[in-house]
Amino acid sequence: MIRTDTLTQTIPWNRRAVFTLLLLTALPNLLGMINIATPWGFKWHCFQVAVFFAASLFGPVGGLLSGLAGSLVPALITGNPYIIVGNALLGGVVGLLLKRGIATVPAIWIAYALQLPWLIVTDYCLVGLPAPFIKALVIGLFISNTVWALVAQFGTEPLRRWLR
Repeated sequence: MIRTDTLTQTIPWNRRAVFTLLLLTALPNLLGMINIATPWGFKWHCFQVAVFFAASLFGPVGGLLSGLAGSLVPALITGNPYIIVGNALLGGVVGLLLKRGIATVPAIWIAYALQLPWLIVTDYCLVGLPAPFIKALVIGLFISNTVWALVAQFGTEPLRRWLR
């Protein structure tokens, strides 16, 4: 049974908190359009940083909302609606694991491992993306997730203090 305090955040609701949650919910739409090609054959993704901050600051509900609403534009542009569910899953699970006391980087790796079957099945079977593309996507997301996890790990506490 999930305790209700597991789903809530510890930051008091005020104008800053509401504005920050709205920003972290909308920002992945913009950041989702930034995918930087690397010389190693994968793309660097940027949307996760907002999702991870939302999960870190506002718990599973914040992470889920950021992943969900923040994926609307990329899903429309790519014609892949499954992105919405995958990123909502990523954000919600990260928030839940962080609330359970798991450190940021391992929490994000676990959440990504749980998201991967969804990503692979939907991208390959339902969207029809080729396996080499999905392989590069999986690698790029893992590397991007890890770097953004470190940014969220070190950036959350200053943001949390500012929000109080």
